[in-house]
Amino acid sequence: MFAAFTGIGIFVACLGLFGLVSYTIVQRTKEIGIRKVLGSSVNGILTLLYKDFAMLVGVAFVVSIPFGWYFIYKWLEGYAFRIDISWTLFLLPFLIVLIVAFVTVSYLSFKAALMNPVKSLKTE
Repeated sequence: MFAAFTGIGIFVACLGLFGLVSYTIVQRTKEIGIRKVLGSSVNGILTLLYKDFAMLVGVAFVVSIPFGWYFIYKWLEGYAFRIDISWTLFLLPFLIVLIVAFVTVSYLSFKAALMNPVKSLKTE
């Protein structure tokens, strides 16, 4: 039951991220077109788009570490036998969330990086 609702929660979060990416790409269509005309590679455009979302995930990670550590520490105090809080409890979920965010961002980013710059620069 918990796994099903966790999966649904992750799916809804990915849909929200997908919507945010599509909004960002629509807002930056002209910039992407100009960068392509001036010779930017697909990797350069992808790096530009990935960097913004990696920064958001990084800020969320930095903000959540103290809260997570505090609540885990307080929860473990109630047990007679407890484990130490390891840094891998924070780093591994961060890497997983970063990978899921990049996979979610990838589809629309590749689509935007491969589009014809003439179409984006003609429309106003």
